[in-house]
Amino acid sequence: MPPSLKFAGAVSCLILAFGAGVSWQKAMVPQIAAQDEQFQAPSEDTVKKIVVAYDSLRAAMEGLKQEQRYVPATKSLNPYGVIVGGLDVVSDLESGRGVDPYTFAALYSGDATDEIATHLTKDEEGRLMYKNRVIRMYPISRFKKLEGQRISLTSGKAAATEAAPEN
Repeated sequence: MPPSLKFAGAVSCLILAFGAGVSWQKAMVPQIAAQDEQFQAPSEDTVKKIVVAYDSLRAAMEGLKQEQRYVPATKSLNPYGVIVGGLDVVSDLESGRGVDPYTFAALYSGDATDEIATHLTKDEEGRLMYKNRVIRMYPISRFKKLEGQRISLTSGKAAATEAAPEN
């Protein structure tokens, strides 16, 4: 095969690959843009309900703190930690047992308390570490125990029906 024909074939392949890449990128732009859409606030009535719920969670958090049942690793209120009756997330981090989903997300988003933040680093894979140990979520057995606590605290049977898996 003459060199000019080989060259033409290689250039054709490059043009074809470039065209496929451009087509793929154009197809993906709407999906990416949809993820970046501006936050659309709920209705005013729903916002009022959210504020009431937040105020109630904050009051419950203060009670749990006074009872030494709520020790957060984040600056913001941890709704999961409140609704299960309290968590000692700092102790969980220290022991390497894992953390709840809210704390996990909040730590990754930069919401750690100053005391915790001084011990946070990332490994070569971008995973968040506390005192050189990868931060993980609780094991499933811990989530099941906490779910039982939540059901017990949030009026038992009504909450159990709400949490029952559908067949």
